[in-house]
Amino acid sequence: MTTLRFMLGVVAADNLELIQLDVKTTFLHGDLQEEIYMEQLKGFVASGQEHLVCRLKKSQYGLKQSSRQWYKKFDDFIQSAGFSKSDEEHCLFTKTTRDGSLIFLIIYGGDLLLSGRDAGELAELVRQLRLKFAMKDIGPSRHILRMKISWKRNQRQLFLSQTDYSGRVLERFNMQSTKSASTPLPINIRLS
Repeated sequence: MTTLRFMLGVVAADNLELIQLDVKTTFLHGDLQEEIYMEQLKGFVASGQEHLVCRLKKSQYGLKQSSRQWYKKFDDFIQSAGFSKSDEEHCLFTKTTRDGSLIFLIIYGGDLLLSGRDAGELAELVRQLRLKFAMKDIGPSRHILRMKISWKRNQRQLFLSQTDYSGRVLERFNMQSTKSASTPLPINIRLS
């Protein structure tokens, strides 16, 4: 969260573009380093070959190493595209553009958050990413990690709110009428 708040603070202060991408079937992109076998799926067992097992060639959901293999594949690709990984926060990547400005990229699970000054550079990065991975371009980020992003660009202010998410959680547990309490975060925190 600290890295995300830092990046959003830079976005607000420098009036940068903010784009969100969603990688489709994220964990299926990873390549396995070890041999993994699984039983044949019910309904797909070949008659007379019930004793056989399947060897996985690609990572899939449910494997302990799926997220690691996805991250490794993404890390290799994005560094080959000229990005540097932060030593302190491995989900943050940066690249210096031709005009000397920075492009920031944060990866969290199968979602990517990009920011930078040059919309053309960002569009080219999105194009490269879409050639390598199946992605959905969400466009300007309005929600991230169940937080709503409100942005007053002309005032260079950006706000994060979990009001909608909190409301859904309260409804889920039938607690809409409970009394509210202040949060442990500082009141009126500003990202600037």
